[in-house]
Amino acid sequence: MSHNRPIRDDLQATLDARRDLGPEYEAALVDSFVERLDATIAARVQAELGRPGTPPIKKQAPGRPMVPIVLGSLGIGVPLTGIAASSAGLVGLMVVWLSIVVVNVAAAVAVMRRP
Repeated sequence: MSHNRPIRDDLQATLDARRDLGPEYEAALVDSFVERLDATIAARVQAELGRPGTPPIKKQAPGRPMVPIVLGSLGIGVPLTGIAASSAGLVGLMVVWLSIVVVNVAAAVAVMRRP
């Protein structure tokens, strides 16, 4: 916790100054402390990002998460087509393929919304 010592010291100095100066300077003292706190946080983030041991974040190819969904849809679609066409006719065939299309579109939208 030694890295927190300067922040604790700054906070203590701000509280002491508030006690000495009175409540009319409270807003200015708080603003000053927040600025120092922001600068300290920014410096820590920069130091963490610049560390040599930090692995870079890999971005996946945009279409890669869709491959299992597409292959699964085709794998399920072929037998369902045969079953639906033989037992329910054209209506069953339409229901099966519309369902497959809806699932694929929903998956594509979910993948595209990911950051």
